[in-house]
Amino acid sequence: MRTIWALPVMAAMCWFPALGQSPPLIPTEDPGVARSPLMARPEIRVTRVELQPGATRRIHAHTDVQYHVLSVLTGEMQLMLEGQPPADAAPGRTFFFTPGTRHGFKNVGKTQAAVMEIFVVQGAVSQASTAPPVPNSGKSGAGPAR
Repeated sequence: MRTIWALPVMAAMCWFPALGQSPPLIPTEDPGVARSPLMARPEIRVTRVELQPGATRRIHAHTDVQYHVLSVLTGEMQLMLEGQPPADAAPGRTFFFTPGTRHGFKNVGKTQAAVMEIFVVQGAVSQASTAPPVPNSGKSGAGPAR
């Protein structure tokens, strides 16, 4: 079942670069933090979040999801979980959250940082099985999620 949501995510990551353009960045309520929605479907949301040096995405929670995956793309980050000390998060580090996990993140580096957030929405497994196929991005090397 993990491959069901992996296909739309792979398509989202490949779609905009293939067009030679990036989706617009939308400022958030947190200074120096902007987001760019890459995919918004009833069963899944994929968002790129960019943080200027020193910017913090305040602690918050997502209660409308089955789970939430956050992956650091660039920069030196710290992940904050409510009630725990901050954890260093270098590019490639990926975190899994259950519904309602209170979390935030901060760019502790001197250059812009970015994360990819994937939200699988409540009821997504049954909805994903009836979703239309995702067009082939033309990229090779994508395999099933492990």
